[in-house]
Amino acid sequence: MTYRICVIANPAAGRGRGSRLLPRVKAAFAAHGVNEVRVSTAPGQEGELARRAIDDGFDTLVAVGGDGTWSNVANQILRSRADVRLALLAGGTGCDFAKTTGSPAGDPEATARLAVEGPDTRVDVGRIEDRHFLNVSGFGFDIAVLEDVGRIPLLRGNALYMVSAIRQLLGYRGVDIGLTSPAGSWRGRHLMLIVANARNFGGAFAIAPGASLTDGMLDAVSILDASAARRISLFGAAVRGKHVSAPEVKVEQARGFTLEFESPPAYETDGEYNRARGARVEIASLPAALRVVTPGVPA
Repeated sequence: MTYRICVIANPAAGRGRGSRLLPRVKAAFAAHGVNEVRVSTAPGQEGELARRAIDDGFDTLVAVGGDGTWSNVANQILRSRADVRLALLAGGTGCDFAKTTGSPAGDPEATARLAVEGPDTRVDVGRIEDRHFLNVSGFGFDIAVLEDVGRIPLLRGNALYMVSAIRQLLGYRGVDIGLTSPAGSWRGRHLMLIVANARNFGGAFAIAPGASLTDGMLDAVSILDASAARRISLFGAAVRGKHVSAPEVKVEQARGFTLEFESPPAYETDGEYNRARGARVEIASLPAALRVVTPGVPA
């Protein structure tokens, strides 16, 4: 089958990494006869570029950026309900989703070959309010870190997230969250709550080591509030995915969750900041909703 391929690049991703990568990306795709490259010029514009590309009849969109860029492009594919594939090229900061899909996102030449000739597989996505997420939706400490990242001018990549996380470990006060799933309801003071579709987040953390992109389920990882020393220990363990055995951590798997807050919370989806419309938030899995270009079937 011959695919109509459009490359959508966010040059601002990774604090300019996307821009530096662009000449290599163009050359890699041109070698396979793909010359349609559309570059965003404003924050979030890659979503609009994706919508136009779908309207123009392209059936494979290659998103160049990080998790936020990939998510913005995927949201347009999902909203269009078109049978359009998503290919991932890493030009951003965390690029966590590709770690779970197994996509060669760091290699433009390999990604170009896959987009033209290679297979794809259907993966689950998450939905919160009117937005879809590929990787995770996060509450509490996650938001404090996201807000702090913008205040650190010199670092990039995994180091940026690690430094920001350490800065927030001592100062964040926690958030009260009620969680309801088919297994029941409970409420507690959280350091952080992650509802994960995939396994990794924050550039270095295996936050949901049991998550799968093909099981139709989401993993709610509740990290309850703790002392500063225990917080440091928990986040050290999370790098290896070992935090889930700690007494302060609860993991629940379900097709959906209802969250209750004292007021409309801020939350992130794939690194993008959002504010909920109300204090009650519904999150659900959409099984096999998106075709992702990847050389194998994700776990």
